[in-house]
Amino acid sequence: MLAAPLAPPRSVAVTAAKGAYWKRLLPLLAVLACATRVPSFARPLWSPDEGYLAVQARILAQGGRLYETVVDRKPPLVPWLYEGAFALFGSDSLTPVRVLAVLAQLLTAVLLASLARRRWGDGAGRTAGVLYLLVSVGLNPEDAQAAGFEVFMLPCTAAAMWCADRRRWAAAGAAVAGAFLVKQTGGAVLLPVLWLCGRSRPGLLRLATGAAVPVLCAALATDPAGFLFWTVTGSAAYASFTGSELHVLVRGLTNTAILAVACAGLLPPVVRVLRIARTGAADLWLWLAASAGAVLLGFHFFGHYYLQLIPPVALLATAALQILPRDRGTTALLTSSCCCAVFLSWGLLAPRPELAHAQRLAAAVAHRTDPTDRVLFWGMHPETYWLADRTPASRYLTAGLLTNYSGGRDGPQVGEKYAVAGTWPAFRTELADRPPSLIIDDSRGRPYAPSRLPTLRRLLAAGYEEVGTVDGAVLYGRVAVSPVPFVVP
Repeated sequence: MLAAPLAPPRSVAVTAAKGAYWKRLLPLLAVLACATRVPSFARPLWSPDEGYLAVQARILAQGGRLYETVVDRKPPLVPWLYEGAFALFGSDSLTPVRVLAVLAQLLTAVLLASLARRRWGDGAGRTAGVLYLLVSVGLNPEDAQAAGFEVFMLPCTAAAMWCADRRRWAAAGAAVAGAFLVKQTGGAVLLPVLWLCGRSRPGLLRLATGAAVPVLCAALATDPAGFLFWTVTGSAAYASFTGSELHVLVRGLTNTAILAVACAGLLPPVVRVLRIARTGAADLWLWLAASAGAVLLGFHFFGHYYLQLIPPVALLATAALQILPRDRGTTALLTSSCCCAVFLSWGLLAPRPELAHAQRLAAAVAHRTDPTDRVLFWGMHPETYWLADRTPASRYLTAGLLTNYSGGRDGPQVGEKYAVAGTWPAFRTELADRPPSLIIDDSRGRPYAPSRLPTLRRLLAAGYEEVGTVDGAVLYGRVAVSPVPFVVP
């Protein structure tokens, strides 16, 4: 009589079960991540942020230095990511970074699924991953589908929580640093991570070390003084609530309402559980609160800011559904699927008039200039440089940094005196040393028009004449080949 085969050790069985679980779930999440990002490939460009990053990447590839020859208020990771993608696949298309955005969303969903599975079981893991991806498109397509800062920040914030949940403090700190180096508000995830760390001195030390080292390395890899100024100390005017209060408030309420519609399947379970029981997820509530604070910071309320709220909302909804009857989970998934379909249709069908304007303007500029010419687009659409394939005449790619119009501010605090400190002297020097062949006034009646800016008005009068218009944008060509007689004060 043959002896019964020995059962495999428990650790082997657990490992096999985990492997089988992810073999089933990963393909589902991958297909869903690809499906929800289909609209992002439907247009050459979705937002000025994508355009800004594309122009930065081209300048960096030509030997430029971040915070010196090209500047932005953002940390360096995403510009470097664009630069790397362009180096490998060319800079004529954003398709490579769009693929990276799909992978970023997939990684975020996987990390959330792993967090939920560890806390509430296999079903919760599937629910969290699927709900996150369904809701991730629930904003204006310009905000949800662009390969912008927030999309690449979310995997870092999810990784920080995943590592903290497993008491891997050095790795959690590095993930917090990664989120901050994508966008400053990503550092908000440090609050729930600290909550999970508690008062463990060794844990706090490892967490602090893990967070500090990547930030210091990034500062040293760029210009440390410039890094500090452009990412931390130089944005006081941008973060002010003064000016355009009603305009900004309406934008905030509108984007809040849009995201609430996208979360129609998630919010009812959370609200119901709040009334009848506690979810036991204090760190997730703190994560949501910290993310909401990050959305409020700066008082601009752009739609893409709200992406930071979606991971903790998805996990809180998953926690709530573990308490409620099973049919509530089915309802949440069906409702979220329907809302997702609506937002995907919006992304595929909605017209993008500003993109069409930028494309016409870029075509006109490319026709009037040579590939080696430097041009200056005076407006808020840096993507036009990329579309026209022309080199910017200034390190400042939009009029916002020079007028405080950044953030859609259209009130009285727009003008030269509200610019980022030190920008106008540098701007005057750039244009005096290497005058642009063509200046394009794309203000179209907005508060940063040259007629309201003495320095730019004098520059145009000194050596430029109107040579054409495109959709309200005015093109100014140089009067003579000799240097423009423009004196730096």
